[in-house]
Amino acid sequence: MPLLPEVKKHYGKLKILIDGEWIVSQSTDIQQDTNPATDEVIAEFPSATKKEALAAAEAAHRAFQEWRNVPMRERARMLFDMRAVFENNFDELTRILSQDHGRTIGEAIGSVRRVIENIESACTALYGLAKQNEHMDQLAGGIDQYLIWEPLGAFLIVTPGNIPMHAWSSFVPYALAAGCTVVVSPSRQDPVAAEAICKVALEVGFPPGVINLVHGGRQINREILSHPDIKGVGFIGSNVAGKDLFEMCGKLGKTSSINGNGKNHLVIMPDADMEMGTEWLMRSCFGLAGQRCLGVDNVVIIGDRYEEIKTSFKEASAKMKLGYGLDDTVENGPMATLAGKEKVIQWIDRSLSEGAKMVLDGRSVKVEGYPNGYFLGPTIIEDVNVDMPMAKEEAFGPVAALIRGESLKQAIDWINTKTNVGHSACIMTGNGKNARRFIREVNVGNVGVNVGVAQPYAFFPLGSRRESFVGTAKSRMASMRMFMDEKTITARWV
Repeated sequence: MPLLPEVKKHYGKLKILIDGEWIVSQSTDIQQDTNPATDEVIAEFPSATKKEALAAAEAAHRAFQEWRNVPMRERARMLFDMRAVFENNFDELTRILSQDHGRTIGEAIGSVRRVIENIESACTALYGLAKQNEHMDQLAGGIDQYLIWEPLGAFLIVTPGNIPMHAWSSFVPYALAAGCTVVVSPSRQDPVAAEAICKVALEVGFPPGVINLVHGGRQINREILSHPDIKGVGFIGSNVAGKDLFEMCGKLGKTSSINGNGKNHLVIMPDADMEMGTEWLMRSCFGLAGQRCLGVDNVVIIGDRYEEIKTSFKEASAKMKLGYGLDDTVENGPMATLAGKEKVIQWIDRSLSEGAKMVLDGRSVKVEGYPNGYFLGPTIIEDVNVDMPMAKEEAFGPVAALIRGESLKQAIDWINTKTNVGHSACIMTGNGKNARRFIREVNVGNVGVNVGVAQPYAFFPLGSRRESFVGTAKSRMASMRMFMDEKTITARWV
């Protein structure tokens, strides 16, 4: 099968977007962006200077003064227009995402489709808040009282390397719908994808400064968030970086949505229908090369079907086709970075040293035609004890840990007490009573029943609890509560 064509072989030196202009950064800190499948350089990009970062913050603040006064119906129209331009650029965006991040073209199609769903959801959220305005007259003699929602201002949006477009859409459309403006600070892992999504959004004709883009990292993020006109931050990434920004928000009195690491479980009950179950397992554990926020690390098997499930899971996983994601017959692509691959290999090595045993080893996988790619094959380990550090730490790669369980109660207890994070948990069962108990008792924000990934659609928030989330509001639909604030008016006219 021939590869789908790359949009470009090399995207040149990327620029930064400030006040409606794509400009050449004055930074001397220039980094290279590589294609994970080939290790070939596809772009160079700058870490913005402090002066440039502050200029982006100031541009967003100036633009807010105009954008906040654009009538709600006009903002909604522009968002619908944004949906249209994303549809028009759909194919190109998916190929850029596959080339820059490493995911398969099928996964890229799903991600860009989710971007469009988030734009649609932002429109729905805008009208929903409008309907929530409350008015009551004659609360006292001649006194009326009513509630209105107002946009807060300019926001910093920090997106991760594993879902660069999806994360962008988890905040930016909602901020724009609310009447806020943004400075986007993307991960250094896939800057071409970050630039592409901003360029497409700008085709709508937003006023200069409504969307700004600077590359950098933690220090640049701190500089932007410290700016007095930046009102808060929407963040998806690691707990370490997220907590740093959250602490800053606390000290500076700013609002936030901080979405961090996870350690997700899938519980297989004795009555689970495994006709589709093995496919769900592979998608949840190995999809996106295991770099999915809600992907599964720990597979807890209850009852006496352990060997049967292990065997079918191993056999199916060993057959997964790895390669460049622009080949639409490929089932799994490379890790996004070489450093990420090496970190996962270290995670596997530590697990084995602590007593885990190898079921399927993907560490030395070779992919024909791509000798320099960051490929890591599906890896399955067993004899994992829930008290091992590796049973509690996110692998963030294509690794599944098989754990024997005795009961649903025990599995729920492990999920609730053996980890301090709460992204997601799934259960496979044909018993409604077990499913209902799992839903009610498991202390995570996203629950799946007979699915491999508990991924909410765009018009639901990403739940997440415990150390997987801190802040004012969850992402997506719920982020409108971060971008806007209530104002209660009490008026006497008679």
